Amino acid sequence: MKPGGSALLLVASGLLLGGCVTADRVDYLPFYAHQYRGPDSYSGLQISAAVEDRILGLDPENVTETEVRELLAKAPAPRIINLHGGRWPVYKYMASFGRFLEGMGYPAERIRNPRDGTYSFSGYLGSKKIAGAVAWYYEREGLRPMMIGHSLGGFQTVRVLHQLAGNFAPEIPVWNPLTRRAEGRCAIIDPITGTERPVVGLELSYAVALGAGGLTRVLPNTWNLTGRLRDIPDSANAFTGYFIPLDHLGGDFLGFGPSNFYHATGEAAIRNVQLPAGYPHGTVPVSDHLLKSRELVDWINAYQPTNRPRLDAKFQSKSSHILWAADVWHDIKKHWVLELQRVIRAERAQRYDP
Repeated sequence: MKPGGSALLLVASGLLLGGCVTADRVDYLPFYAHQYRGPDSYSGLQISAAVEDRILGLDPENVTETEVRELLAKAPAPRIINLHGGRWPVYKYMASFGRFLEGMGYPAERIRNPRDGTYSFSGYLGSKKIAGAVAWYYEREGLRPMMIGHSLGGFQTVRVLHQLAGNFAPEIPVWNPLTRRAEGRCAIIDPITGTERPVVGLELSYAVALGAGGLTRVLPNTWNLTGRLRDIPDSANAFTGYFIPLDHLGGDFLGFGPSNFYHATGEAAIRNVQLPAGYPHGTVPVSDHLLKSRELVDWINAYQPTNRPRLDAKFQSKSSHILWAADVWHDIKKHWVLELQRVIRAERAQRYDP
C-alpha cells in the first residue's frame, strides 16, 4: 500500500463502517412469510385472460398511475432486492425508498424481506448468498427479480451479477432468505419450463447501482471488483448506473467523466445516469417524503428518463431526490410490465402447445 494508504483506509472505513447496525428483526413475520409454500408452490400467474390481454397491450415506456393501481395490481410483481451500504443509519434510507415504492403502488410483499419485513439486505451479506436468494425467489415467484444497490450495496449488486455469470465460481448454492441457510443444491426447477437449471446463468430483469466507486474502493471487500466494477455481464437484462459529480465517496475522479460509466460485456441494456451535483451520497434513496404531495407524485408519474435529468419545475413541497426517485420508478414500472409480458407469452405458448 502507498504511503498514507493505511490512513486513507482508516478514514474510509470510519465513514462507511462506523456505527454499522442492522434494523431490529423479528423472525418470520406471518404477513410476508405465508406466501411461500415450498419449492413447488409456483403455479402460474393466476390472472384472467382479460387481464393478460390488457397487460400485453401496455406500453412499458409509458405506464400510468391508473394502469399501476387498476391493472398491474391484479398481477404479481418481480421481487425487488434492495441492498443498503455500510454506514449507520443507511438501512433507514433504503427503507424510505421502499416506502416510496409502496406508496407509488408496488406491492409491499415483493419489496420486504419475507423473514422479517425489513426493506433491504446489507451490502456486507455475501454475494453468493444473494445470488442464491435470486434463484430461490425466482423458483417460487416465476418472475425474475430486480436488484437495487446503494453505495457499498451498489458494489454488491455488480458482484452478484458476476456471481450469476459464473465469473467467480462455477456453482452457487440456492440460499433460502427465510432460514438464511444454503439449501444444499446448486440448481432450481425453472418455474416457466419445469426443467432443472443451475443457479449460474440466471438473469435479473433489472439492476441498479447508485454511487458505487470513489473512496469505497479502498475497502477490502470491494477489491475483487477491481477492473470489473464497470463491466456488466448478461446476468442483468437491463442495468442503470447512477453517479453524482463531487461525490468523493461513491464517484471515481470525484464523480466526473467516463470512469463512472458502466459497459455491457455482452447484450445487457445499459444506462448511465448523472444525477445533479449536490445530491448527497448517503441520503439519495430517501424519497418517501415525496408521497406527501399530489403535485410531486403527478410529476414523478409523468417523468420520462434521460441520462442527465434536470428539474424543470418548481414545487410548493420539499422535492429533494425527486430525480432519482422518478428515474428509478419509471424503469421499475417498465420492467414490471416487460417481465409480466414475457411470462404471459411463455405460459400461453405452453398452454397452446404443451
